[in-house]
Amino acid sequence: MDDDDGSKNGPGSYDPIAEEFATYEEYLDSQITGTDMYYLEDVELARHLVELGIRGNGEVIRREEFEQRKAAAEAAHQARLNRKPQKLASHGKDLEGCPLLQALRDREEAVRNGKLTTIIFIRAKNSRGHEVSGYIDYAHRLKVDPHTEAYFERSKRLMPQHSDLSFYNWETHLTTSNPTPNFQVIADDSLGLLFKNKRDRKVMNVDPCSNPGDNSTRTQLATDEYLQVVLYDHVTRRRS
Repeated sequence: MDDDDGSKNGPGSYDPIAEEFATYEEYLDSQITGTDMYYLEDVELARHLVELGIRGNGEVIRREEFEQRKAAAEAAHQARLNRKPQKLASHGKDLEGCPLLQALRDREEAVRNGKLTTIIFIRAKNSRGHEVSGYIDYAHRLKVDPHTEAYFERSKRLMPQHSDLSFYNWETHLTTSNPTPNFQVIADDSLGLLFKNKRDRKVMNVDPCSNPGDNSTRTQLATDEYLQVVLYDHVTRRRS
């Protein structure tokens, strides 16, 4: 019988379970339904029943196999980094007078290597004159945005998009939020907007009046290009 969860692919191939879930508990939680919690009222009990195969959406892998697959995925990731030299989009670009692009250039290599994650907050006027703001996962944009080099060449302006971690149009009141491979978006009633790092599970608080969190710093940039720019840097440490 074919195994479609990625566990029987060759070395270095994509493993959806290892890539999507930071911890075994997070994996078990994905198998728990709202109905389960309604009747059980105990997340630990629900996880235990999923692990035993009594609840859940299918065959559940054991903790030992999960840890092995996480280790294999990390080893494959490091092997790819070591094998292929990083091409930096900011290399050789003239960024004089562009504080944001200079700051992103200084962080690009560490972000691409996974040693640092950076969330970019931008508040600016769009092409229609609407004020928009958003939180951008820099690492995710570096991977998926086809205009990265154009930003550093200054032929295109980096702006928040609907697909970013968070986006808000102050004119139309359109709001969107999206998780990325690096961050989970949390809207907390008392603390406001939070971002949980999927690698080390640390929570970043973007409230300017609060501490940004463990291993995290907040840097506000003075720039004439945007109404406001803030960088939130988090030194990534994988949980043991």
